[in-house]
Amino acid sequence: MATGGSVICRGEPSRCPRSRDPLSGGILSVLVKKLERLPRTAATTPRSPSLRRLLSGGDRRSIARSNQARTLVSAKADRVSELAELATDTDWLVSMRALDLLEKIAHDQAELVQPHKRLFIGAAAESDKWEVRLQIVRALPLLKWTPRERARVVAILRENIEYPQTFVRAWALDSLATFAERDVRLLPIVRAALGDFERSGSKALEARARHVRARLRLG
Repeated sequence: MATGGSVICRGEPSRCPRSRDPLSGGILSVLVKKLERLPRTAATTPRSPSLRRLLSGGDRRSIARSNQARTLVSAKADRVSELAELATDTDWLVSMRALDLLEKIAHDQAELVQPHKRLFIGAAAESDKWEVRLQIVRALPLLKWTPRERARVVAILRENIEYPQTFVRAWALDSLATFAERDVRLLPIVRAALGDFERSGSKALEARARHVRARLRLG
């Protein structure tokens, strides 16, 4: 007897006709294979970690997970823009670590950082955190500047030669000396700073002064 399009068998099971289950046997196998060939969607594709999350946490002595962040950026250069955005983050630790990574990248591939160079002559250059200033003065010689920008660069370096923190002072002079190699007009400023460093009583500044003198062959 048929009910609603289906057959109800009341006899012996062996004599009942077999109904076809659309999800059984070969049909199910075909469906599974088709699903496997479908492209993976954004929901199923693993996402790379957020750079901000990798650069967050810890204190000023910690680099958080900066090494992992650098690996990600090295593998996908277009994430340099994401890193540059973090250089102005409201969390100064994130900002400092982003600038640190940009400076490291500029050593190897300055062209990737070049579009974001104004970060290094903007508000960050006036930071009250010496760690931020250190990244600024170290990065400046690695990038190309217009004459107008270069005037700002030199002003930043001259200011930081007088900064209270030793590392900042040392690297500011080192970077200014690099510019002086191409512009002899800066040599008098470098010479005066060398004298100050040599009389400072700081072993770190004295060592930097010796290094700069030897590099510029100033005797």
